[in-house]
Amino acid sequence: MLMLSSCRHEQKVSNTLGEPDIIPVKISTLSELTMPDKITVTGLVSTEDEAKYSFKIGGVISRIFVEEGQFFKKGQLLATLNATEIAAGLAQSSLGVEKAQRDYDRAVHLHQDSVFTLEQVQNTKTALDVAQKSREGTAFNERYSKIYAASDGFVSQKMANEGEVISEGMPVLLINSTQQPNSYLLKVGVTDRKWAIIKPGQTASVMLDGYPHQPFKAVVFRKSQTADREIGSFQIELKLQLNGVRPAVGMFGKGEIETHQDQRVTVIPYGSLVEADGNKGFVFTTTGTNRVKKVPVTILKFDNENVYLSDNLDGVDQIVISNSAYLNEQSTIKVIR
Repeated sequence: MLMLSSCRHEQKVSNTLGEPDIIPVKISTLSELTMPDKITVTGLVSTEDEAKYSFKIGGVISRIFVEEGQFFKKGQLLATLNATEIAAGLAQSSLGVEKAQRDYDRAVHLHQDSVFTLEQVQNTKTALDVAQKSREGTAFNERYSKIYAASDGFVSQKMANEGEVISEGMPVLLINSTQQPNSYLLKVGVTDRKWAIIKPGQTASVMLDGYPHQPFKAVVFRKSQTADREIGSFQIELKLQLNGVRPAVGMFGKGEIETHQDQRVTVIPYGSLVEADGNKGFVFTTTGTNRVKKVPVTILKFDNENVYLSDNLDGVDQIVISNSAYLNEQSTIKVIR
């Protein structure tokens, strides 16, 4: 929350006859200027490639070799299932192949002796083929009872622990790939109007909370084509140019996207703004010779001296720039130079 008040003020004029105090104020005319239209966004650091690693088959998790936040290399073993049941299944399928092979060999010899018919030989051959394919499937599943890293990256979340019984395809590790040096992103949410203005390729400047004095360049990488169902905003991804810095995934960041468009803004002195809350606030304008009126304004941005408003303030020619903190719409004022 942003609370602003004027530090510079003139002394009130006290009235000893019980009449309302007359508050001396200074006034100023409004000014406008044209400035580049920048869209301010906030979001969290992520990476370009996220994946949920899981086992192809179910079972009991035997070992998980990495912890949350730990980096790993491509091909590194990350987790394994208990091999007892898997090994038993593989041995059983191998025994089935051996039996089917013996049955087929026996059928061939008996067919040569005119004891077995051709159909019986063909049936044993089919049984052998089925047993071999079953063993291949079991061997394939056995290879996927271990999780290996498909690329360099780090673990952003452990979704299961050793000793847990999991079903096939259930996520075990949520990982972020760092295979590319520029794979870090700032994922931000914007309104539909801002989404329509933002285009891929537009440049941006980003500040990360973990590096408060180090601005980073960024570029609009991609924009979602559907709104987030939970929060209703559209996601924009900014690709960060970190120059060797590795921020933590989930770190908060704030950015300004250059839209390459100009906008007209109203400029007022910093001290004229009162009751500011977020991007809303108020200013006082004079009515008649000694009265004021409170006018709501929308704050676009501000610096140490000025506040930039997105409002045109139609019908307002001048505003109060001193002693604003002491005013309300029942105040009596005296304009001083």
